[in-house]
Amino acid sequence: MHMDPALPTLVIVLLIIFILGLTLRLLNQPHVIGYLIAGILLGPELLGLISDKELLGRLGAFGVVLLLFFVGMEVSPQRLVENWRIALLGTLLQIFISIGAIWMIGVWFDWPIGRTILFGFVISLSSTAVILRMLQDWGELDTQVGQNTLGILLIQDLAVIPMLITVNLLGGQEVGTHELTMQLFGGSAMIALFSWVVYKQNIHLPLASWIKGDHELQVFAAMIVCLGLGLFTGVFSLSTALGAFIGGMVIGAAKETQWVHHSLEPFRVVFVALFFVSVGMLVDISVILHNWWLITLLVLAIFATNMAINAFILRALGSSWADSIYAGSLLAQIGEFAFVLAAVGLHTGAIIEAAYQLIIAVISISLLLSPAWVALTKHVLAKKHLEILKF
Repeated sequence: MHMDPALPTLVIVLLIIFILGLTLRLLNQPHVIGYLIAGILLGPELLGLISDKELLGRLGAFGVVLLLFFVGMEVSPQRLVENWRIALLGTLLQIFISIGAIWMIGVWFDWPIGRTILFGFVISLSSTAVILRMLQDWGELDTQVGQNTLGILLIQDLAVIPMLITVNLLGGQEVGTHELTMQLFGGSAMIALFSWVVYKQNIHLPLASWIKGDHELQVFAAMIVCLGLGLFTGVFSLSTALGAFIGGMVIGAAKETQWVHHSLEPFRVVFVALFFVSVGMLVDISVILHNWWLITLLVLAIFATNMAINAFILRALGSSWADSIYAGSLLAQIGEFAFVLAAVGLHTGAIIEAAYQLIIAVISISLLLSPAWVALTKHVLAKKHLEILKF
């Protein structure tokens, strides 16, 4: 008994993630793809080295929280306020147009209204984790496209709350007034904190000077700020990632990003990787093999539809065609919160188990192929730009 039985499994898991990450780096592809493929390989469908999906999913949720915390440190609150028109109007238009597109399909197949609304909500959500990771890896988060996309993603995350309430109501589930009151209070508090950060611009954190030279205390202080605000929004039935994002903006306004980055960067790398591995584990290979043609058509249709909807909306709101098309490709996939909506839809009876498994497969494949779709769009846009210059 000189070795923990879990140690060989852990080493194999880390080795697979490392090899896939190294291979994709040589191919000039983001690490996200490697993590997703690793999840598919390590899950119960293939190698079966990781069987506890729930535990991995919970650990991965910390990755999303940390990712949004780091993004919050890097963005400018003033620029977000300046882009409110694109973020708010763009997101609302995109949600309503997505529901309208599904509505036409629902009328053809005689779907109940609850199923139609659910599918519309599902395809209208993009992946905060995937998009922000790509923008960070490519150094594009601070560009106009990056800021516009970030604003839309944040509004989408906020929109998940009324979406969940709507799906529950259409499924006949009661929504308590206590929960609604808590969400209203928590949302108001976050808006007030965001407004304070925008107004102050330069914030002084208490005890910051005391721990400046103590690396160990810096780790715990940074964790308290990140997870503390995430806990606050979670208690009030809001997204924990949203609270972490606001916490990151507080740290950024306090000009303390250097030591916080240094303290939490290793945690971010590990937990974000776990998040994408957990998403990869959701892929049911048997469902994909039996429905590969349908899933392929659905994924391509979703990519093309979401890209077109977002591109036309952004163009109508003042962005250039090139920026609008590129942002549309970034927002083309279905996001991680769609997993939650699908689960609620299954619970309320809006969809059956077979439809739920199909939705999970489509969401997972869209996340897996999203970086390739964006890279293809960038290549086409760059080629068109060169042709215009030559002309």
